[in-house]
Amino acid sequence: MRRPETLKIDISRYKGADEDSVLRWFVELDDAIRARHIEGDEIQVTFALSNLTGQAKTWALGLKLHEPNVSESLEILKARLKETIEPPRAESRARSALLRLKQGKRDVHAYAQHLRYLAISVTENPADEPTLINVFIYGLVDGPLKTYMFREDFHTLEKAIAYAEQEDFSLRQSEANSSNYRPRDDKKQEVRTNGHLLHQERELSLSESQANGKMPSLSEDWTLW
Repeated sequence: MRRPETLKIDISRYKGADEDSVLRWFVELDDAIRARHIEGDEIQVTFALSNLTGQAKTWALGLKLHEPNVSESLEILKARLKETIEPPRAESRARSALLRLKQGKRDVHAYAQHLRYLAISVTENPADEPTLINVFIYGLVDGPLKTYMFREDFHTLEKAIAYAEQEDFSLRQSEANSSNYRPRDDKKQEVRTNGHLLHQERELSLSESQANGKMPSLSEDWTLW
């Protein structure tokens, strides 16, 4: 019976660094196992271990010594690798993103929602309320709202967010009202008023001249407004 052709697909070595994705490596691993027609749980586990390096390989070898059942199934190895390496890295990224968070182009509500999401993503040694409040206030866009926030004393993040959203709404309403206000131009009003009076005076003068049988001199300026 003819053996199926095998295809040796290159697979990257997973070392468990921050820039590595264990899920992406799992996809590469599964593709390589299928292409090479690697069958049998123990052989698949051995192949997977041979493509680990750095801290990931050190961890896997230690796991194999203390938990022999890992060699019984590739799925067990993948599950243990994911739950051991991926969560700490994900939490580390969430903590870093939380401490560096800025409002940017988001409105206050969206900014607060993102901060809440990052805060609950950090389950090990979570940030305390004063830290969250400081992150929220310092991350706001420079302007009147940020100035108002620094003048207040908040004991919880939710109170700080509620105050910020209320003040932001008030500021937006004030700006909207200001943009609709059109101040009266006194100079234009004066020109219109003077022009109207001059027009009336010249009409009266013209009527008097006609009544007396006289016509105004052509040298006179009778430009009507």
